[in-house]
Amino acid sequence: MHFLRAAWRHPQYQAGVKDIAGVSLGVAAWGLVTGVAMVKSGLSVPLALLMNLVVYAGSAQLATVPLIVMNAPMWVVWATALCVNLRFVIFSAQWRPYFKQRPRGERAFLGYISGDLTYVLFMKRFAEPREDEGQIEYFLGASSLNWMAWQVPSIIGIVLADVVPTQWGLGFAGVLALLGLTYSLVSDRATLFAAVIAGCAAVAAFALPFRLHIVVAIAAAVCVGLMIDGGGDAGRRIRSLLAGTGPRLKRDGVAKEMLA
Repeated sequence: MHFLRAAWRHPQYQAGVKDIAGVSLGVAAWGLVTGVAMVKSGLSVPLALLMNLVVYAGSAQLATVPLIVMNAPMWVVWATALCVNLRFVIFSAQWRPYFKQRPRGERAFLGYISGDLTYVLFMKRFAEPREDEGQIEYFLGASSLNWMAWQVPSIIGIVLADVVPTQWGLGFAGVLALLGLTYSLVSDRATLFAAVIAGCAAVAAFALPFRLHIVVAIAAAVCVGLMIDGGGDAGRRIRSLLAGTGPRLKRDGVAKEMLA
């Protein structure tokens, strides 16, 4: 695309590349593990390559591959992928004020190459949408390197999966890579609280078939996030707990009841 060719000379493009480079090693490790896991799980090399290039969502790929291999109902596969990638709906809503003036084809391309870490770095750098700050150039720089850091190791893992010994413990390496990426996304107490709730829900629902415990964990985290952001009595209680003001609010409530 012409706008991509014109962007790489912009200083903000280089800034995006520089910012994402610090975490690209973790992305590459996760991509390599995912590539190997897809083939080891039973997918053919051509199908794994197609899925990796078209889907471009590591968590969704890892969640749905076992379902595909075990011939799970198609609605379960689609529902799992949808729930795992539901966060991108929130990302795109946040990005809309920045890119709504771009043509639809360009916006579709931006949606394809977007990623979790790109979202975190972009929103931290640009608090408000402004055309003169090189925001789309920064987005393209960060997203392009993130795409390469994922695709190249993933393709290597897919092609060389048959020669990688199982005893190398790549599954555990993948868990470590995911933990590292997850830690980089935890920016405040509310996010940490939602992550802990998701982990507890996943463990509690682990016995569910077709890996539906992942869906349960996502639903629990989304509900907690909406409660915190959306307000309401439960949301206020959670926010006060996270802020360490729960006891004070409780005392104030008792005092108001006594004075009423």
